[in-house]
Amino acid sequence: METQQTTKIAIVTVSDRASRGEYPDLGGPEIEAWLRAVITTPFETALRLIPDGRDSVSATLAALCDEDGVDLILTTGGTGPSPRDETPEGTIAILHKELPGFGEQLRRASLQQTPTAILSRQTAGIRGKTLIVNLPGNPASIRLSLNTVFAAVPYCLDLIGAGRIETDPTRIASFRPAR
Repeated sequence: METQQTTKIAIVTVSDRASRGEYPDLGGPEIEAWLRAVITTPFETALRLIPDGRDSVSATLAALCDEDGVDLILTTGGTGPSPRDETPEGTIAILHKELPGFGEQLRRASLQQTPTAILSRQTAGIRGKTLIVNLPGNPASIRLSLNTVFAAVPYCLDLIGAGRIETDPTRIASFRPAR
């Protein structure tokens, strides 16, 4: 009998003010709650709260991929047009392959709720056997974003040789092509 490996998922909140303790991190806990409600296979989470900036993002993501061997990284925050919002730049700097369809779909879905979604710069990509997806910082936008793109995540993880994820089909029906 095959035993199910525990998938490793990192949640990285990127925020100067939250990392300084000026206000609580709402994005990271929102992502974790969503994952716990949707994923049905064993997984463990690693939580990181880091300041904004390209270098802090790049260093954290590279370490999670290369040293900690996480399968999936979901970032929150730092994707807007403000000068310190450099999560996409920090992410792209360490990717082996960019997956622009994630960002395109995230913006498309968000535009149905707010015209300022065009200011969002989320992206996604692969480093080794890790999928990295940038999400917005607002908890309501996080839920919309995960509901929009997560059906593709399990199959992407399969394709890159990462941990396997199964989802509750009443919440998110993961797509895997018929064999």
